[in-house]
Amino acid sequence: MIYADNAASTKLDTDAFEAMKPYLLEEYGNPSQPYSFSRSAKAALKQARETVASCINAKPCEIYFTSGGTESDNWAIKSPAFSDTNFRTTIISQIEHPAVINACSTIERLSHPIAYLDSTQDGVITPVELERVINNRTTRLVSVMLVNNEIGTVQPVKELCSIAHAHGALFHTDAVPALGHIPVDVHELGIDMLSASAHKFNGPKGIGFLYMRKGAKILPYADGGGQEFGLRSGTENVASIVGMAVALKKNCEVIETNAVHLRALEQIVTESLDVAKIDYLRNGNKNRVPGSVSLSFRDISGEELLHHLDSKEICVSAGAACKHGNAQISHVLKAICLPAEYVKGTIRITFGKENTQEEARTIAKELLHIIKG
Repeated sequence: MIYADNAASTKLDTDAFEAMKPYLLEEYGNPSQPYSFSRSAKAALKQARETVASCINAKPCEIYFTSGGTESDNWAIKSPAFSDTNFRTTIISQIEHPAVINACSTIERLSHPIAYLDSTQDGVITPVELERVINNRTTRLVSVMLVNNEIGTVQPVKELCSIAHAHGALFHTDAVPALGHIPVDVHELGIDMLSASAHKFNGPKGIGFLYMRKGAKILPYADGGGQEFGLRSGTENVASIVGMAVALKKNCEVIETNAVHLRALEQIVTESLDVAKIDYLRNGNKNRVPGSVSLSFRDISGEELLHHLDSKEICVSAGAACKHGNAQISHVLKAICLPAEYVKGTIRITFGKENTQEEARTIAKELLHIIKG
């Protein structure tokens, strides 16, 4: 099998798995308990928080462990809204992940206004666009993802955050597709909140975190025993937290090396298509997260491409979802105004650090086989 859908999920790192095992089988004490048996779990939790914080240049007290990116996004979007009695506006882009878009739909049904930022055809949210929409008196929060999960574009978050702060608004970024793949420094970006999910950088599923800048006030996500500094109650998933910290640190230590490797895999696929004179578009601008290849083929069914690749045990993703036989174009492809003759022929290949050049050549060969008939 060739797995090339790493934007959907990644393989658990073996060192992360080994680090998790003691806290599942031996050191399984509840870290909130005062007796000696729980001290190891408590110490592991503290160390993991420090490790995660160091990877994004944050303070340990600014890291709140969650069940993943979806929970973190919901917390970041809903808490400022529910604490705002003035019902100010939340601004998001049209190309956000459904976790952000649907969280905004929920608060909108409760009379909290939402405004949407248009994307360029390259999938970029520009500072000019934010300046057009934002308002000094009525904007509460701006949320723009650091990297788009479908087409891989890296957004100018630092500039967007500066604009938000100049207008008195908080800034949140969904960094789920970015963390562990490009350098992330929360102080350099200036952001107030950041969402992350471990299974996107070779950690376990079901664990993530929300970075919240010290001093940025937010309501508790869950009430209970007062874990996570009283803001996210519930017994911590120590084993998964430890695994997440190990995986993140490992990926951050080799980001540059991985980027060179992943760019080479991208080039193998696109050069093969170019040499064969295939009519296609590569979505996004030149500033993409390494390994992300969103391709749209003219007058070809993306579903047919997927089925063919799947029959060859090659896993990639569709750029357009298909439900009950009716092709539904993704909101991202709509937002970038992809031409109609290309939109249904969109697939997303996302390479990971374990993919090889031979695998990239095989993917290119199979694509050419079905496209050229």
